[in-house]
This record gives sequence, C-alpha cells and structure tokens, in this order.
Amino acid sequence: MPTIKIKSERCKGCSLCIKACPKQCIDFSKEFNKAGYHWAVLEKPEACIGCGFCYLVCPDVCIEVYK
Repeated sequence: MPTIKIKSERCKGCSLCIKACPKQCIDFSKEFNKAGYHWAVLEKPEACIGCGFCYLVCPDVCIEVYK
C-alpha cells in the first residue's frame, strides 16, 4: 500500500504538498514542531496513491514516498 512519511522537524508548513495532493490526503498537524510550525501530516493514509506530487513540490525535501 502506498504511503508517505513527513519529517515533522524539517517541515515549515508552507502547504504546497497539501495543495498538490490529488486525493486530499495531507493536512496540517494540530501541534507545533520545534521551529513553531504546524507541519504537514498524512491524514488519510488509505487514500494515498503514492503519486509523489507532494514530494516534488516540497521545498525542504521532508517527504518520502513509499510505493
């Protein structure tokens, strides 16, 4: 089953991955990371198709895609 992993401490909450996800699987966390940002989290893992759009748009290279 495809999935993604997001490195919470590297994420600055830019929302590019949230907007790029065609299945709307990603959203902001309710908590803050050490830098004070709401990081991106995979909210709907069952809907993830492993397309990699989130990985491609992430400027901080904090997303890994597993197929």
